[in-house]
Amino acid sequence: HGELSGQNSERSRLYTSTILDLKLSPNIKIPNAFSRVWFPAMTPDSKKEEFRKYLEKSGVIDALTKVLVGLYEEPERPPNAVDYIKRYMGAPTGVDVEAMRAENEQLRKEREELRSTIEELNGRLQEAAADS
Repeated sequence: HGELSGQNSERSRLYTSTILDLKLSPNIKIPNAFSRVWFPAMTPDSKKEEFRKYLEKSGVIDALTKVLVGLYEEPERPPNAVDYIKRYMGAPTGVDVEAMRAENEQLRKEREELRSTIEELNGRLQEAAADS
């Protein structure tokens, strides 16, 4: 098991290095606000290393390594790799996020209307109690 753990650790470093090389290459611009928050006054190499440490410490590297190894070891390639990764990571698939956002917004409006109605009715109730 120790050898497998060492292989996973090496594989994690390889994936992280590759991901960071792609994401932090000079041709890909990171917004200044993002840079200031995550990498204040750092060289590109130290930014990569700091970000790699963050990903490793938070468990992202291990989780991505496991899902990619799982995908690699699948006997038949799934037709949609992104859905496979989502399922593996526990995210629901086939969810219409825009529809959920629209429904959420509608429910917020309805809630506000109901709150307004409650306030109005409470005001009437207090007036009626004061008049009697």
